[in-house]
Amino acid sequence: MGAFSGPRDWGRLLTAMLTPFNSDGSLNESEVKRIATHLVDVQKNDGIVVAGTTGESPTLSDEEKLRLLELTLEAVGDRAAVVMGTGSYDTQHSIHLTKKAEKTGAHGIMLVNPYYSRPGQRGLHAHFSTIAGETSLPVMLYNIQPRSAINLDTITLLELAQIPNIVAVKEASGNIAQISDVIRLAPAGFRVYSGDDALLLPLLALGGYGLVSVSAHAVGHQFKEMIEVFASDPARARAIHHHLTPFIQAVFSAPSPTPIKAVLASQGFDCERVRLPLVELTPEEKATIISSLPS
Repeated sequence: MGAFSGPRDWGRLLTAMLTPFNSDGSLNESEVKRIATHLVDVQKNDGIVVAGTTGESPTLSDEEKLRLLELTLEAVGDRAAVVMGTGSYDTQHSIHLTKKAEKTGAHGIMLVNPYYSRPGQRGLHAHFSTIAGETSLPVMLYNIQPRSAINLDTITLLELAQIPNIVAVKEASGNIAQISDVIRLAPAGFRVYSGDDALLLPLLALGGYGLVSVSAHAVGHQFKEMIEVFASDPARARAIHHHLTPFIQAVFSAPSPTPIKAVLASQGFDCERVRLPLVELTPEEKATIISSLPS
């Protein structure tokens, strides 16, 4: 992979990185750097998202989120994009964290739909545009109705895409018709990433740009190949998709990120612990998920 070339060059494959914890529940700082390096150098990710849902962001303090950013930048920031999840259901708090992320050196921010409060489309527009107006960083919106209880409608997203530093969306609505409309109608240069590992191939077929993944902790190099060969060898891309499907299903068979943490732990990373209210897998669940890892 070539050197990371700038704050808007996030690449086509990013992983929403898990957060490893010590036995006392604190951040395992050495393992953060080790996992980040693994994601970039072994799994061929172009970028990493820290402090997203896969990173158990609802249980992280602001100080922990910023420390994750610092550690990841130290490990891979010279050769991969490092984007930080700074969104929440509180606009002012999101602005505060975004400004801290920018000062720390983030290459971009990701803003999830405000969960729980369900502000409606006008509220979503006001929330995202207000945060974007307080930073010079490029912004990726994150549309995930299953976790936020509200959809970022296409018309609202298209209005937000006119804001110069709102440059991408991680689409995890699961609605292929909506994703197709976003790709078709978005302004030139606006990048649509799949937020569902299983929908990368359909998204590429529609003209989407890439993937923000969970499974790429362990199979990123295969996702990268799928992206790279899709245009020239769609049959090969399709074969990779089918090869990965059982593993992707296993990774989401229990509350995320517990399955992917178990997979990486089986490969020698000290990262299996989760923070309540999440709980670790049963031995039977763990064995089933690990056995699904493709060669």
